[in-house]
Amino acid sequence: MSRSLNRPSRLAVACLSALLMLGPQTRLHAQVNLPSLGDAVSDEFSISNERRIGDQVMRSIKLDPDYLDDPLLFEYISNLWQPLVGAATRTGNLGEDVKERFAWEPFLVRDRSVNAFALPGGYVGVHLGLIAMTGTRDELASVLAHELSHVTQRHIARSVAQESRNSLLATAAMLAGLLVAVKGGSADVANAAMVGGQAAAQQASLNFSRDMEREADRVGFGVLTEAGYAGTGMYAMFERLEQANHLNDSGAYPYLRTHPLTSERIGDARARLGTGSWERPRSAAEHVLMAARSRVLMDPRAESWAQLQNLDAGARTVDGKSFEQLGARYASALASIKMRNFDRAEAALGAAYFELARLGSDSRGLRALHYLAAELAVARGRPQAALTALGQLDGERSRVMLLERAKIGMTDPDLATARDAADGLQTYVAVNNRDATAWNQLAQLWERLNQPLRAVRAQGEARAAVGDLGGAIDRLRSGLRQSRSRDSDQIEASVIDARLRTLIYEQRQLLAEMYPRGVPPGAERP
Repeated sequence: MSRSLNRPSRLAVACLSALLMLGPQTRLHAQVNLPSLGDAVSDEFSISNERRIGDQVMRSIKLDPDYLDDPLLFEYISNLWQPLVGAATRTGNLGEDVKERFAWEPFLVRDRSVNAFALPGGYVGVHLGLIAMTGTRDELASVLAHELSHVTQRHIARSVAQESRNSLLATAAMLAGLLVAVKGGSADVANAAMVGGQAAAQQASLNFSRDMEREADRVGFGVLTEAGYAGTGMYAMFERLEQANHLNDSGAYPYLRTHPLTSERIGDARARLGTGSWERPRSAAEHVLMAARSRVLMDPRAESWAQLQNLDAGARTVDGKSFEQLGARYASALASIKMRNFDRAEAALGAAYFELARLGSDSRGLRALHYLAAELAVARGRPQAALTALGQLDGERSRVMLLERAKIGMTDPDLATARDAADGLQTYVAVNNRDATAWNQLAQLWERLNQPLRAVRAQGEARAAVGDLGGAIDRLRSGLRQSRSRDSDQIEASVIDARLRTLIYEQRQLLAEMYPRGVPPGAERP
C-alpha cells in the first residue's frame, strides 16, 4: 500500500481515509508473526466489510479530477490485470469466496509519481508515472502481481487483526471526518486531518510489514509467471527501483518509501529466476506506446507538453532497433495534439508509423497508432479522416472503438454517424451499466440527436456509476418533469421512473450502512 501526497488532492485524501480506517500500523521494519490466512482476521474487517469500505472509498475517488479513464490506457492495464487474477485463482491463492465478493478492479491515477497501491475490496490504483517509467509489460505486470497478492493474501485484514478493536473504531471515526473534508474540497481541513490525530501521528498510510512484503513478492512471482509473463520482469523492476533509490527522491518515488527495497528482497527475486543465464525482456511496441501516452497524460501542464513535443529530437536507437524513437514520436504527436499544433502532430505520427515498420509486424502497436491518427483527425475537425483511420481496424467493436466513434459522432455533420455511435453505446451500457464514461458520451450523443429524455437518463446513470446517487436522483427527477410534456417519449419516461425508484432505494440502503442507528432526517424514502 502506498500513497502520494505531492499536492493537496481529494483523491489522496480519499485513499488515505481508507488506510486510516485500518488502525495504527506495525512499524515498517518490525518483524511480526502473521496470522494464518484462514484465521478469522477480525469481526470488524470481514470480507463483506472490506468490500464495503473499498466501495465507499472508490465512490470518492471516482469523483476526483485525478481519477483518469483514458480508454486506451485503461484497456491496456485491464488486459495486463485479468490474466493475473486468473492465475491467482489457478494457483489457489484466490479462493472463490473472496473472488466472488471483491471487485478486482484496477484504475488509473493522473499523477507523475511512480506509485501503485491496493485498497480494501480488491481495488488497485496505478499512477501514470509508474507506467511511464517501466520498460516492458512484464515489469508493469510484476507490480500489479505484487499489489494483487497483497489483496489475495488479505494483508489489510491481517494487519487489522494485530490491532485492538478500540483502535479500529477510533480510526474508523476519523474516516468520517476525512470524507467530509473530501466532499467539502477544503485542502486546509484535509491536511489538518492528515497530520493530526493519533493514527496520522503513527503513520499516515498502511505500510505492510517486512513479512508481508516478502510474502507478496513470493506469491506475486508465482502469479506473474503462471499468467504467462516473464519472471525477469520482477527482477528488472527491482533494478529500476533500486537505481531510482540512489537518486535524490524529491517525492517522485513514493513507492520506494512504502515498498522499501532491501538487498534480501532483490536477492530473492534474482534467485527465483534460477542460476541459468537470462535476458532482460525486450520492449514490445504496444507497451512503449502506452508508456509514452502515460508520459503525456500524467502532466497536463502546457509547459510539460511543450517539452514533450521536442522529445523525439534526442531519441536514439536501442539495440539496433528504434523502440525509444517509437515512443518519442508517439509522445511528440500526442503532445502536439494537446497543444493544437496539428501539422507537427501529423509529422510525428508519420514518423512513428515509419519506426514501427522498421521494428517489424506488430498488430497491437499498429492499432495504437491508428487510434492516435483518429484522435488527431477528431481534434482537427476531420470526422471522415477519423473514420478512415478506424476503418483500418476491420470491424473492431471494443470499448475503445465505441468511445472513439462517439467522439467522431459529436463532430460529424452527418447525424447518421452520431446515430450509429449512440446505438452502439446503448447496446454496450445495457451490459456494462457501471461505465460512467460511456454513459457521459451517450448523454452527449442523445443531446445532439435531440433526444432530451434519453440524454437526461444517461446523465443520471453516469452519476450513479460514479457513486453520486444524489446527483443521479436529481437528474432523473428532472427527466420526469420534462416527460410531462405532451410530445415526450412515454416509454423512456417509464424507464426513468423505474430507475429513480431503484436509486432512491439504493441511497437509503447506503445511508443505513453509514448510519446504522438511524437514517438522518430528510433522507430519501422509496
